[in-house]
Formats: sequence, C-alpha cells, structure tokens
Amino acid sequence: MFSDTVGELNSQTPSKRLPSLQALRCFEAAARRENFSKAAEELHLTHGAISRAVRLLEDDLGVTLFDRRSRRVFLTEAGRHLAQAVHEGLERMRQATQELRSRAQQARRWVLSCEPTLLMRWLIPRWPQFQEQHPELQLHLMAGGGPFSFADGIDLAIRRDDFSPPAGCHAETLFAERIGPVCRPERLAQWCTRSDEGHATGLRPEAPLLQSRTRPGAWSTWAEHSGQPPPSGSQLQFDHFYFSLQAAVAGMGLAIGPWQLVRDDIANGVLAAPMGFVEDGSRYCLLSPAPPTPDGVHDQLLQWLRAQA
Repeated sequence: MFSDTVGELNSQTPSKRLPSLQALRCFEAAARRENFSKAAEELHLTHGAISRAVRLLEDDLGVTLFDRRSRRVFLTEAGRHLAQAVHEGLERMRQATQELRSRAQQARRWVLSCEPTLLMRWLIPRWPQFQEQHPELQLHLMAGGGPFSFADGIDLAIRRDDFSPPAGCHAETLFAERIGPVCRPERLAQWCTRSDEGHATGLRPEAPLLQSRTRPGAWSTWAEHSGQPPPSGSQLQFDHFYFSLQAAVAGMGLAIGPWQLVRDDIANGVLAAPMGFVEDGSRYCLLSPAPPTPDGVHDQLLQWLRAQA
C-alpha cells in the first residue's frame, strides 16, 4: 500500500508532461519567422526536421499550430498562444545561462601579461582605480615582453606591435605610440638649442643621449618621424628601456620617452619634453585568443584601458 502511494506521487500525468525541448525550439523558430526553411537555417537543421518536429508537437498536444497553405505556414490562435509562452521561456533560460557563464568567467583568475616598462610606469600606478571599479574581477599582472604563447597560462597580453603575434591572435588597439626626447627640466638650457621666442629647436651636439639595448633604434626613429637631424651626442647604453628612462629622471642625459611612459613624470615636473612627441607608426594593443564578449572580463578591461589612454 505504501509503495503504491509513492508511485502515484512521483508519476507525471500526461497533462503535466512537457513536450520535447528540441521540438519546442524548432516550433519557436518556425513561429517567430512563420517559415520552416528560415527556421531550419537558423537552427542548422533541414526543412524536413523542422516539419517533423512541429508535427510531433501538434500530435502530442492534440492541436493544430500552423495553417499550411500553398507552401506557406501561418500560426493558428493556439500556435500564437504557445509561441509566446515558449519564446518567453527560452529567453529566460538564455538570460539565466548567460548570467551563470558571466559569473563563472569573472570568478576565475585571469592572467594579464604586460611589457615591463609599461607595466611599471603606466599600468601599476593606475591599477588601484581598476580594482576599485571592478572588485569582482580577479586579474593577475605579469611582466613580459615580445613574443609569447597563450598556451603558457596567459589569458591577455599588452604589447607594442613590433613583433609577429601568436597565430589566430585577436588585437584591439589601445593607443598609438608617441615619442620624444625627455630630460630633467633644469637641463634644458644646457642640452637644447632655442629660438628667439624660447622654444626648443634642436639638441646640442654635446647633449648626452641615453640608449637601451631593447630599443636600439629609438633615436633614429624619432629623428625620422620628427624631421630632425639624427643627434650626434655621446651615448650611454643601458640593458633595458626602463633603465634609460630612470637615467633621464636622474639627470644623466636625454632619453627617448614614449608619452604614456613619461606623462606622469612630466605632469609632476620631474621630466620635460622640450620638443614634444610624434607618432612613430607603432601602437600598443590588447591581445587575446578571441574577440571580447560584451560585459565579460576581457571587454571590461579593454574599455578601462582605453579610458586611461
């Protein structure tokens, strides 16, 4: 007696049993377009598969959902009633699954690789603002320059486009590279020539030039794009670009400073750019294995980075 009662409680009566979800999806697409062929294209099925699914649904419900006239179909009153309910139900399921995917995406730890000098002089000083605006996002900053592989645990990378990116890589431009000579403000009169109006017109031959192994052509690139003659001063060589900029801060000479990397020092009066900045034809990009999805981690980071530029 007890087992019979449990069986009755757990069984579903025909009126409560849901039709096939696949059949409902086929019907919803066909109802929305009132065209079986277009519904088949949308769902990557055949016209016959859509027609059979609708027939099975009609047999299951015991009603006619479409009037079929001269190779065209039109929703019946029962079809319109069901189409609205199925559309609303599928839309709610889509929204719920998208929210769950978004939460899972944001909860996992992302690794952002960034060129070391840009990381130290531009990104890290601004990073607390990003964390304050997006406390739910978990991003780990990693220093790295030049070629890389997403297979090495990197999710996103900020690089200057001076090398071949990984195959299939998606690139979003952050800002164009703008470069110019920078030095301590108190050294301007010693190292720069000036016009009668007081504007810097060039570099004196005795001005010491700071050079780095990682950007050996920085001075010649600047001369080419600025229309200035190549400077002839003595050069001090450093192993890394960051060191040449720090040497400029220390008053050791003039360095080629990209605008984004020296803008804070210029704003604080630590460095001066006597001849301004010119674009050198390169750009910084956010690299990823695929394009960003709306409101995902990738998209939110991209929008924030562009706002900082």
